[in-house]
Amino acid sequence: MTLLPSILGPRWLTFLLASGLSACATGAPPRPGPSLIPLLSGRFHVIAPDNLGSGLSDHPSPAVQTYTFDLLAEQITGFVEALRLEQYVLYMQDFGAPVGYRLALAHPERLRALVVQNANAYLDGLTETRRAFFHRAHDDRSPAGVAVLADFVSASSIRDRQYLRDVPGAKRERMSPDAWTYDLAFLATPEERQIQIQLFQDYQSNIDAYPSWQSFLRTRQPPTLIVWGEHDPAFIVPGAEAYLRDLPTAELHLIDAGHFAVEEQPVLVARYIVAFLDRLEGL
Repeated sequence: MTLLPSILGPRWLTFLLASGLSACATGAPPRPGPSLIPLLSGRFHVIAPDNLGSGLSDHPSPAVQTYTFDLLAEQITGFVEALRLEQYVLYMQDFGAPVGYRLALAHPERLRALVVQNANAYLDGLTETRRAFFHRAHDDRSPAGVAVLADFVSASSIRDRQYLRDVPGAKRERMSPDAWTYDLAFLATPEERQIQIQLFQDYQSNIDAYPSWQSFLRTRQPPTLIVWGEHDPAFIVPGAEAYLRDLPTAELHLIDAGHFAVEEQPVLVARYIVAFLDRLEGL
């Protein structure tokens, strides 16, 4: 199976993006508009693979291939090995955290540092309502339960309940419609939407794995930058602050943005990343 990456920039430090629920990796061409990759690729070797079943990577039928986060991580691991990446800085957002942590635990020697953007690894970051949602998604496979999840990947929900949910009307000019337009191009068929439904159904496996992720952070102490949109109701601010329990030297910035902070404030996020990576180069 084929994963399609965007690979840009010089090669002194590799920056691997583990993307979120959106159908394409963060800022990856051909999607135009504000994005992270053009802001970093002049300085760093940026690689942004689309997950299996997302964006321009292969989309095996979910009737034949059940999509899980283990599967996505297995495919990205194979991709990393095919490129012979010996070390990288790992950027994680949303669904990218479950993939990223699986990569890190499987091959800790490859991890140079972490950049965490609204990528949850603690129960502190989930409201009781959110925890209940993921429990139901896992346990309720009835037609009614599946219909609830299908609504989350409808056109209106991708636009209004994801990209625009956290952005007040006065700030919506920050958000390029290219973001959800491009995503929706890869959620156009029932099969493509079923892929995302299966990942919702598997998300509880990530919550169950939080203790192992936290143990990894405590033990390995990777240099870590946390940039968190403070208006995110899905992964709330205590989830960002909880990282400091296990990573007391991590750098934390709460910014005026929601869940898709890099879409709202790409320049600000890039500035924090560049400064962090410049310091990392000197370590």
